[in-house]
Amino acid sequence: MNAPIAIDDYNLRWPERFESIRDRIAPALGPIAAAIEHIGSTAVPGLASKPIIDLDVLLRSDADLPAAISKLGALGYEHRGDLGVSGRHAFKAPSHDVQHHLYVCLPSAEEYSRHIAFRNHLRAHPKDANVYSSLKRSLAQRFPLDRDAYTHAKTQFVQEILRRTKTTEPSAKAARTMN
Repeated sequence: MNAPIAIDDYNLRWPERFESIRDRIAPALGPIAAAIEHIGSTAVPGLASKPIIDLDVLLRSDADLPAAISKLGALGYEHRGDLGVSGRHAFKAPSHDVQHHLYVCLPSAEEYSRHIAFRNHLRAHPKDANVYSSLKRSLAQRFPLDRDAYTHAKTQFVQEILRRTKTTEPSAKAARTMN
């Protein structure tokens, strides 16, 4: 049985947890990583979230994926494949580590651009972040054991924010070069 979905108040330690994970994987990946970004709700100050750190690693080249898989494997990460999301590869973190989701994105991955645009919008628009916090809390109560339903029910809000970012955020190509 899965544990109930738990939404916590923002934790000031989440950025520190991201940094500790990044500081371990960055030296292993070296120059093949163009960026390592803290994404998801734990990356937005004040936003309630499941207490799981999400990271996107943007590769410099598609050709670097096998090396990234190998280097992360040496750190104890298990490659899970793209899980149906083109250009983004999921990795299972070592069980003894801080709870986190690690994704490695190819340079052309639209998912990376969407993650950055959504995060940046919520950071810049606290009212939208508050609405999202309320939505997540209500959905966690409504679907406490159904992660798929919880995620699906957030889709309309996420898509609306992403539609709004099309006119206020840099293009996907520009977003990949901002670091």
